[in-house]
Amino acid sequence: MKVLIRSDSSSKIGYGHIKRDLILAKQYEDVSFACLDLQGSLIDEIPYPTFVLENESMTCLVELILEEKFDFFINDCYSLSYEDERYIKQVTKAKILSFDDEIKPHYCDILLNVNAYAKAQFYKDLVPKDCELRCGFAYALVGDEFYEEARLVREKIYDHFICLGGTDVKNLSAQIADKLPKDEKIFIATSSANLNLSSLQEFVHKRSNIALGVDIKNIAKLMNESKKLIITASSLVNEALILKAKFKAICVAKNQEKLAHWLKMQGREVEFYED
Repeated sequence: MKVLIRSDSSSKIGYGHIKRDLILAKQYEDVSFACLDLQGSLIDEIPYPTFVLENESMTCLVELILEEKFDFFINDCYSLSYEDERYIKQVTKAKILSFDDEIKPHYCDILLNVNAYAKAQFYKDLVPKDCELRCGFAYALVGDEFYEEARLVREKIYDHFICLGGTDVKNLSAQIADKLPKDEKIFIATSSANLNLSSLQEFVHKRSNIALGVDIKNIAKLMNESKKLIITASSLVNEALILKAKFKAICVAKNQEKLAHWLKMQGREVEFYED
Protein backbone atom coordinates (compact mmCIF):
# COMPACT_ATOMS: atom_id res chain seq x y z
CA MET A 1 0.00 0.00 0.00
CA LYS A 2 0.97 3.61 -0.50
CA VAL A 3 0.77 5.14 2.98
CA LEU A 4 0.39 8.76 4.11
CA ILE A 5 0.90 9.62 7.79
CA ARG A 6 -0.59 12.91 8.99
CA SER A 7 1.25 14.08 12.10
CA ASP A 8 2.91 17.14 13.62
CA SER A 9 5.66 18.06 16.05
CA SER A 10 6.84 21.33 17.57
CA SER A 11 8.35 22.97 20.63
CA LYS A 12 4.80 23.41 21.93
CA ILE A 13 3.19 20.03 21.24
CA GLY A 14 6.34 17.91 21.54
CA TYR A 15 7.76 15.00 19.57
CA GLY A 16 5.71 12.04 20.80
CA HIS A 17 3.44 11.66 17.78
CA ILE A 18 6.21 11.74 15.18
CA LYS A 19 8.37 9.39 17.25
CA ARG A 20 5.69 6.72 17.45
CA ASP A 21 4.73 7.23 13.80
CA LEU A 22 8.32 6.57 12.75
CA ILE A 23 8.19 3.23 14.55
CA LEU A 24 4.86 2.35 12.93
CA ALA A 25 6.18 3.42 9.51
CA LYS A 26 8.70 0.57 9.59
CA GLN A 27 5.82 -1.84 9.05
CA TYR A 28 5.19 -0.47 5.56
CA GLU A 29 7.27 -0.16 2.40
CA ASP A 30 5.92 2.96 0.71
CA VAL A 31 5.46 5.68 3.36
CA SER A 32 5.19 9.47 3.23
CA PHE A 33 4.39 12.08 5.88
CA ALA A 34 2.25 15.22 5.76
CA CYS A 35 3.15 17.84 8.38
CA LEU A 36 2.73 21.48 9.26
CA ASP A 37 6.02 23.37 9.45
CA LEU A 38 5.75 24.42 13.09
CA GLN A 39 8.45 25.98 15.26
CA GLY A 40 10.82 23.29 16.50
CA SER A 41 9.33 20.57 14.28
CA LEU A 42 11.10 17.33 13.37
CA ILE A 43 10.34 17.65 9.66
CA ASP A 44 14.02 17.69 8.66
CA GLU A 45 14.65 14.49 10.64
CA ILE A 46 11.87 12.41 9.08
CA PRO A 47 13.60 9.81 6.87
CA TYR A 48 10.64 9.56 4.48
CA PRO A 49 9.23 11.84 1.77
CA THR A 50 7.42 14.63 3.61
CA PHE A 51 4.75 16.96 2.26
CA VAL A 52 4.78 20.30 4.09
CA LEU A 53 1.23 21.57 4.53
CA GLU A 54 0.56 25.30 4.49
CA ASN A 55 -2.44 24.97 6.80
CA GLU A 56 -4.94 22.51 8.27
CA SER A 57 -7.29 22.76 5.29
CA MET A 58 -9.18 19.55 4.61
CA THR A 59 -9.30 20.45 0.94
CA CYS A 60 -5.50 20.51 0.67
CA LEU A 61 -5.16 17.21 2.53
CA VAL A 62 -7.75 15.42 0.41
CA GLU A 63 -6.22 16.79 -2.79
CA LEU A 64 -2.84 15.48 -1.69
CA ILE A 65 -4.24 12.00 -1.04
CA LEU A 66 -5.94 11.95 -4.44
CA GLU A 67 -3.09 13.46 -6.45
CA GLU A 68 -0.43 11.17 -4.95
CA LYS A 69 -2.79 8.16 -5.03
CA PHE A 70 -2.40 7.21 -1.37
CA ASP A 71 -4.62 4.26 -0.53
CA PHE A 72 -3.86 4.09 3.21
CA PHE A 73 -4.18 7.16 5.44
CA ILE A 74 -2.86 7.20 9.02
CA ASN A 75 -4.26 9.94 11.22
CA ASP A 76 -2.12 10.89 14.22
CA CYS A 77 -3.35 14.46 14.37
CA TYR A 78 -5.83 15.67 17.00
CA SER A 79 -7.20 18.40 14.74
CA LEU A 80 -8.88 15.81 12.49
CA SER A 81 -12.35 14.94 13.78
CA TYR A 82 -14.72 12.01 13.19
CA GLU A 83 -16.45 14.09 10.51
CA ASP A 84 -13.12 14.89 8.85
CA GLU A 85 -12.17 11.22 8.73
CA ARG A 86 -15.55 10.32 7.26
CA TYR A 87 -15.12 12.99 4.59
CA ILE A 88 -11.65 11.69 3.74
CA LYS A 89 -13.04 8.16 3.44
CA GLN A 90 -15.97 9.23 1.25
CA VAL A 91 -13.88 11.30 -1.15
CA THR A 92 -10.64 9.30 -1.39
CA LYS A 93 -11.84 5.73 -0.57
CA ALA A 94 -8.54 5.31 1.30
CA LYS A 95 -8.25 2.86 4.16
CA ILE A 96 -7.89 4.81 7.43
CA LEU A 97 -5.97 4.00 10.61
CA SER A 98 -6.63 6.44 13.45
CA PHE A 99 -4.51 6.89 16.55
CA ASP A 100 -6.46 7.68 19.70
CA ASP A 101 -5.37 8.55 23.24
CA GLU A 102 -8.57 10.01 24.66
CA ILE A 103 -11.36 7.48 23.83
CA LYS A 104 -12.96 9.68 21.16
CA PRO A 105 -15.15 8.79 18.16
CA HIS A 106 -13.32 7.92 14.93
CA TYR A 107 -14.46 7.03 11.44
CA CYS A 108 -11.77 4.54 10.51
CA ASP A 109 -10.98 1.01 9.44
CA ILE A 110 -8.39 0.49 12.18
CA LEU A 111 -8.34 2.16 15.60
CA LEU A 112 -4.96 2.17 17.38
CA ASN A 113 -4.61 3.08 21.05
CA VAL A 114 -1.14 2.08 22.24
CA ASN A 115 -1.65 3.07 25.87
CA ALA A 116 -1.45 0.31 28.49
CA TYR A 117 -4.92 1.10 29.87
CA ALA A 118 -6.73 0.84 26.51
CA LYS A 119 -9.33 -1.87 25.88
CA ALA A 120 -11.41 -2.60 22.80
CA GLN A 121 -14.70 -2.34 24.71
CA PHE A 122 -14.01 1.36 25.36
CA TYR A 123 -14.82 2.03 21.71
CA LYS A 124 -18.30 0.50 21.57
CA ASP A 125 -20.46 2.89 19.51
CA LEU A 126 -17.46 5.21 18.91
CA VAL A 127 -16.20 3.60 15.69
CA PRO A 128 -17.83 1.81 12.72
CA LYS A 129 -18.97 -1.74 13.55
CA ASP A 130 -16.43 -3.34 11.21
CA CYS A 131 -13.51 -1.32 12.60
CA GLU A 132 -10.49 -3.36 13.70
CA LEU A 133 -9.53 -2.41 17.27
CA ARG A 134 -5.88 -2.51 18.26
CA CYS A 135 -5.77 -1.50 21.91
CA GLY A 136 -3.38 -1.83 24.82
CA PHE A 137 0.20 -2.61 25.67
CA ALA A 138 0.37 -5.43 23.11
CA TYR A 139 0.37 -2.74 20.41
CA ALA A 140 2.95 -0.46 22.07
CA LEU A 141 5.20 1.32 19.57
CA VAL A 142 8.56 1.03 21.29
CA GLY A 143 11.99 1.12 19.67
CA ASP A 144 14.05 -2.06 19.43
CA GLU A 145 16.70 -0.55 21.70
CA PHE A 146 14.32 -0.76 24.68
CA TYR A 147 13.71 -4.47 24.17
CA GLU A 148 17.49 -4.95 23.90
CA GLU A 149 18.09 -2.96 27.10
CA ALA A 150 15.39 -4.92 28.91
CA ARG A 151 17.59 -8.00 28.56
CA LEU A 152 20.58 -6.26 30.15
CA VAL A 153 21.37 -5.65 33.80
CA ARG A 154 23.28 -2.38 34.07
CA GLU A 155 24.92 -0.63 36.99
CA LYS A 156 22.69 2.16 38.29
CA ILE A 157 24.73 5.32 37.72
CA TYR A 158 21.94 7.85 38.32
CA ASP A 159 19.46 8.10 41.17
CA HIS A 160 16.95 9.90 38.95
CA PHE A 161 16.42 10.20 35.21
CA ILE A 162 14.16 13.10 34.18
CA CYS A 163 12.61 13.29 30.72
CA LEU A 164 9.48 15.38 30.24
CA GLY A 165 9.20 14.79 26.53
CA GLY A 166 11.51 16.18 23.88
CA THR A 167 10.50 19.78 24.56
CA ASP A 168 9.35 19.93 28.21
CA VAL A 169 6.36 22.10 27.28
CA LYS A 170 5.67 23.11 30.90
CA ASN A 171 9.34 23.90 31.67
CA LEU A 172 9.33 21.56 34.67
CA SER A 173 12.68 19.75 34.45
CA ALA A 174 14.65 22.22 36.56
CA GLN A 175 11.77 22.69 38.99
CA ILE A 176 11.47 18.96 39.62
CA ALA A 177 15.24 18.40 39.80
CA ASP A 178 15.61 21.25 42.30
CA LYS A 179 13.30 19.44 44.74
CA LEU A 180 15.39 16.25 44.70
CA PRO A 181 18.16 15.60 47.26
CA LYS A 182 21.34 17.57 46.44
CA ASP A 183 23.54 14.53 47.10
CA GLU A 184 21.81 12.34 44.48
CA LYS A 185 22.95 12.01 40.87
CA ILE A 186 20.42 13.22 38.31
CA PHE A 187 20.30 13.04 34.52
CA ILE A 188 17.98 15.35 32.59
CA ALA A 189 17.19 14.51 28.95
CA THR A 190 15.75 17.11 26.57
CA SER A 191 16.13 18.35 22.99
CA SER A 192 17.41 21.39 21.17
CA ALA A 193 13.77 22.33 20.48
CA ASN A 194 13.21 23.03 24.18
CA LEU A 195 12.37 26.73 24.27
CA ASN A 196 13.76 26.97 27.80
CA LEU A 197 17.02 25.18 27.04
CA SER A 198 19.27 28.14 27.93
CA SER A 199 17.80 28.57 31.40
CA LEU A 200 17.94 24.80 31.94
CA GLN A 201 21.63 24.78 30.98
CA GLU A 202 22.31 27.61 33.42
CA PHE A 203 20.54 25.70 36.19
CA VAL A 204 22.49 22.50 35.51
CA HIS A 205 25.79 24.42 35.35
CA LYS A 206 25.29 25.42 38.98
CA ARG A 207 24.57 21.89 40.15
CA SER A 208 27.46 19.41 40.10
CA ASN A 209 25.11 16.48 40.79
CA ILE A 210 23.09 17.02 37.61
CA ALA A 211 24.00 16.05 34.04
CA LEU A 212 22.11 17.33 30.99
CA GLY A 213 21.73 15.48 27.71
CA VAL A 214 20.46 17.29 24.61
CA ASP A 215 19.29 15.31 21.57
CA ILE A 216 20.73 12.11 23.04
CA LYS A 217 20.60 8.88 21.04
CA ASN A 218 21.11 6.39 23.91
CA ILE A 219 18.05 7.21 25.99
CA ALA A 220 17.17 3.55 26.57
CA LYS A 221 20.62 2.88 28.05
CA LEU A 222 20.45 5.95 30.29
CA MET A 223 17.00 4.97 31.53
CA ASN A 224 18.30 1.49 32.29
CA GLU A 225 21.21 3.02 34.23
CA SER A 226 18.86 4.96 36.52
CA LYS A 227 17.24 3.90 39.77
CA LYS A 228 14.06 5.90 39.16
CA LEU A 229 12.56 7.62 36.15
CA ILE A 230 10.53 10.84 36.23
CA ILE A 231 8.72 10.93 32.89
CA THR A 232 5.61 12.30 31.24
CA ALA A 233 2.48 10.14 31.11
CA SER A 234 3.16 9.50 27.44
CA SER A 235 4.86 6.93 25.23
CA LEU A 236 7.73 7.09 27.72
CA VAL A 237 5.55 5.03 30.06
CA ASN A 238 5.48 2.08 27.64
CA GLU A 239 9.26 2.33 27.37
CA ALA A 240 9.56 2.31 31.18
CA LEU A 241 7.24 -0.70 31.40
CA ILE A 242 9.35 -2.59 28.85
CA LEU A 243 12.43 -1.86 31.01
CA LYS A 244 10.50 -2.85 34.16
CA ALA A 245 11.78 0.40 35.65
CA LYS A 246 10.57 2.24 38.74
CA PHE A 247 9.02 5.52 37.62
CA LYS A 248 6.90 8.52 38.46
CA ALA A 249 4.55 9.78 35.74
CA ILE A 250 3.96 13.50 35.22
CA CYS A 251 0.71 14.53 33.49
CA VAL A 252 1.18 17.76 31.54
CA ALA A 253 -1.50 17.54 28.83
CA LYS A 254 -5.13 16.57 28.36
CA ASN A 255 -4.27 13.60 26.15
CA GLN A 256 -2.21 12.16 29.04
CA GLU A 257 -5.03 12.27 31.60
CA LYS A 258 -6.49 8.80 31.05
CA LEU A 259 -3.11 7.11 31.21
CA ALA A 260 -2.18 9.11 34.32
CA HIS A 261 -5.39 8.18 36.14
CA TRP A 262 -4.99 4.52 35.14
CA LEU A 263 -1.43 4.49 36.45
CA LYS A 264 -2.62 5.99 39.73
CA MET A 265 -5.23 3.25 40.03
CA GLN A 266 -2.44 0.72 39.50
CA GLY A 267 -0.60 2.16 42.50
CA ARG A 268 1.97 4.06 40.44
CA GLU A 269 3.31 7.43 41.51
CA VAL A 270 1.62 10.18 39.47
CA GLU A 271 1.63 13.98 39.58
CA PHE A 272 -0.55 16.41 37.62
CA TYR A 273 0.79 19.69 36.21
CA GLU A 274 -2.00 20.71 33.85
CA ASP A 275 -3.26 24.26 33.37
